[in-house]
Amino acid sequence: MQHFTPENFQTCTIGMLLGRAALVKDRILDTHLQQYGVTAAQFKVLIINAQYGVDTPAELCRYLELDSGSMTRMLDRLVQKDLIARRPCEDDRRQVRLQLTEEGQKLADQLPHVGAAAMNEVVGGLEPDELATLEKILTKMLLAVGDSLTAMRVGAQ
Repeated sequence: MQHFTPENFQTCTIGMLLGRAALVKDRILDTHLQQYGVTAAQFKVLIINAQYGVDTPAELCRYLELDSGSMTRMLDRLVQKDLIARRPCEDDRRQVRLQLTEEGQKLADQLPHVGAAAMNEVVGGLEPDELATLEKILTKMLLAVGDSLTAMRVGAQ
């Protein structure tokens, strides 16, 4: 369905609103994560590893849509913080597997609490039915453009 034309695009705010929502969500998440010494970007790596079992840099790149150089730097920081360890893959020594360290697992156990508090701050002004509608609309949008992570999440429910 075509909603926009070059003429009405100047007054279109959906792109800006989606972008701002993502930036504000990450800023709020950063605030909640300060006491743990990690950023929102690092939170995403840790939570995806802990909750979804994604344990290779290549898979994380696909999930987070990051280039391999950015992912390498991110993982280097998490290794320096002793939150993730790189282990050689038993089947293919050219590949590495990522594993939470003991400290990383302790932090990962706290992340759902931190994430919930941050998301409550982000959507706290919405009524429950408004939140459900927003989630439904965003899911529909992402599925319509072929977002594989959303498709996997919806398929797992």
